[in-house]
Amino acid sequence: MNLHEYQAKRLFGEYGVPIPVGGDVATTPEEAHAIAAKIGGTVVVKAQVHIGGRGKAGGVKLAHSPEEAAEHAAAILGMDIKGLTVHKVLIDPGADIQKELYLAMLIDREERKPMIMASSEGGMDIEAVAHDTPEKIVIVHIDPEIGLQLHQGTYVASRIGLPKAQWKGFWKVLQGLWKCFTATDAVQCEINPLIVQSDGSFSAIDGKMIVDDNGLKLRHPEFEDLRDPGELTENEKKAAEAGVNYIQLDGNIGCMVNGAGLAMTSMDVIKLFGGEPANFLDIGGGAQAETVTQALNIILGDPKVEAVMINIFGGITRCDEVARGFIEAMDHIETDVPFVVRLEGTNAVEGRALLDAVDGLATAVTLQEAAQKAVALAKGA
Repeated sequence: MNLHEYQAKRLFGEYGVPIPVGGDVATTPEEAHAIAAKIGGTVVVKAQVHIGGRGKAGGVKLAHSPEEAAEHAAAILGMDIKGLTVHKVLIDPGADIQKELYLAMLIDREERKPMIMASSEGGMDIEAVAHDTPEKIVIVHIDPEIGLQLHQGTYVASRIGLPKAQWKGFWKVLQGLWKCFTATDAVQCEINPLIVQSDGSFSAIDGKMIVDDNGLKLRHPEFEDLRDPGELTENEKKAAEAGVNYIQLDGNIGCMVNGAGLAMTSMDVIKLFGGEPANFLDIGGGAQAETVTQALNIILGDPKVEAVMINIFGGITRCDEVARGFIEAMDHIETDVPFVVRLEGTNAVEGRALLDAVDGLATAVTLQEAAQKAVALAKGA
């Protein structure tokens, strides 16, 4: 689950990371005026959407008076930024920026460890920094059984060029970010930029957090109140209600797969053969008719979808049962969009035989064959 900047920074502050004081969220120009008047002086009006590039899109503005803050809020509220509508703006005090740094805690899935990622090039697109000047990216892995160590903080501070006088303050920031990261079951805690002020102190003037959905229900039910339903597409809302893992993308080939890893592989193979996936959709271990029906309705709810590829691996679930569930689901769906179904695993031959008897439905033995057929059907559409 993604958090807004203001939500992330408030959590950072609870765990000891220094953040701007006095900022608040407004949903109207009048509220923005009142917050700016309370802060006094220069303020920053920042669009609150779950997307990067807000500044380039005109969603971040400096205001030197409450009236100017209200004007900027009026212009930003309702703005479309990369397909997301701005419903809230954060009014923060202006910052005393002497230097900008990048600092994040992330999960390195290959190493199966948390890691620190830092750079002296804060305020920039970190992917661009990694591509153009990879030597300016510092990565340190943390042993989860030992936790963050002081020598790691010293190493990072020295590598990003901080003078020794600032190492103690940087260590405080790093400790706070680590505590927030572990206590909230986050998969990403990012500060970009972390600024150094003229007195040598630090402040996290921007923040991004992603918390693990698997920890929400039992470990962090309080975070459900932080979810912003306005940031979800209609299909993503339906998927959340149905308990299906779904992320809408920009392509035209719908995907339905059982298993996140298999879903990622399916999307990669579609791209390999010149197609573009329209979604990530993992229906999980089961493939009952009701679940399949809900998943297909979600996929077909995207008007860009011109073909659907279904890739099911039958382990405990038998492929012939999946085929019967799919045929039953199709009785409840009216669409002209073509389907390609690939079944592999237990009773795959029997499952494909059932599907081959359905008019207008293509089957495939391999993932490559399924992807090629789906791309051809989408182009034909």
